[in-house]
Amino acid sequence: MARNDAANQIVVIGLGRFGSSLAGELVRRGSEVLAIDSRPTVVQRLADELTHTAVADTTDPESLRQLGVHQFTRAVVAIGTDLEASILTTSLLVDFGIPNIWAKATSRQHGRILERVGAHHVVLPEHEMGKATAHLVIGRMLDYIELEEDHYALAKTLAPTEALGRPLGETRVRSKYGVTVVAIKRPGQSFTYATAETVVREGDILVVAGSSDQVERFAELT
Repeated sequence: MARNDAANQIVVIGLGRFGSSLAGELVRRGSEVLAIDSRPTVVQRLADELTHTAVADTTDPESLRQLGVHQFTRAVVAIGTDLEASILTTSLLVDFGIPNIWAKATSRQHGRILERVGAHHVVLPEHEMGKATAHLVIGRMLDYIELEEDHYALAKTLAPTEALGRPLGETRVRSKYGVTVVAIKRPGQSFTYATAETVVREGDILVVAGSSDQVERFAELT
């Protein structure tokens, strides 16, 4: 895969229900995806839907290197019930120095192990579905919850530069971008309700609500 836009190129390892859903959503949102699984029948079934697919043993570092996995900056380990493969694969990605690694956990204990071996983000599928995770992987949001399919969402994001130093009421965020700032968090403090008089500062984290598209566009301002 070419490396012209590394931030928009993602490797997804494991193509079960979660991994295939995530990989498909990433492709639909314009990302270039290298999808890897050890099962040839699974890879063959998804080959026409995804950018690049490969059959490989992802616990073998040489196999991953031959596929160029070590060159990626974003990776998702979506391996299902094979805990050993999940942990070993995550560990290899950490050894490669990949700076952004998401790993699927089947339990909180599994998640703690993944964190210990170096995963930067642990996903529990019962809490974060593939589509919501796709927003986090390719966007600038710190967290994302879709309340209705493709309609209404809440997102946690850093305050954009154009909103700094002024009360929210003066920034006209709602009229310009269609989102409502519902909460704000200063560095080192807890979240509090945002009002029209709240002055946004650099480093503040905002929780905004609006349609999925509006929330995404607002987050891209950061």
